[in-house]
Amino acid sequence: MEDILTVFKASKYCNVSPKTIINWIDSGHIEAYKTVGGHRRIKTSDLESFMRKQGIPIPEEEIAEERIRILVVDDDPIIVETIVQALEEDEYDYEVISASDGFEAGLQVNHFKPHLLILDIMMPDIKGYEVCKKIKTNEDTKDTKIIVLSAYLDDEKFKKMKEYGADMCFSKPLPLPQLKEEVARLLGLK
Repeated sequence: MEDILTVFKASKYCNVSPKTIINWIDSGHIEAYKTVGGHRRIKTSDLESFMRKQGIPIPEEEIAEERIRILVVDDDPIIVETIVQALEEDEYDYEVISASDGFEAGLQVNHFKPHLLILDIMMPDIKGYEVCKKIKTNEDTKDTKIIVLSAYLDDEKFKKMKEYGADMCFSKPLPLPQLKEEVARLLGLK
């Protein structure tokens, strides 16, 4: 085990949900601290001590866990950096990469196989409706969650995006806490 664990990793070791770990921390059963960004971190020794007290078996070897992969597609580098940084700092230990155009996004969807795609649909070479439809109708990617971002969408266009397979639509400027909340919810972590 690593020396310091995220809530997500601790939940894997204990075989419980991340919310359960948070509840145990909040009720004082597991010693933890918060990072500057407000994320809980747990020392491995504290988690193991708790697990022994509770009779929770400690895994013999490192749990080979698959990290949740997120692809952020936007041609504005500042927006990409903001979203990537916010998600990388999240307690769920996401693996986040970005693409700045439709071509690169297509390659990354096939190669990186993201669990979730955050897509700006107002990019010069992207037809958002087609991207959503293509991902949702492909057998290999149909389970990929899609969050659509746009500064120019009204309710009618949002409705159309959802019909084409978008799971969630946001207007820019983007409420980051709400985005992080929706990402976790769509991935079944909340």
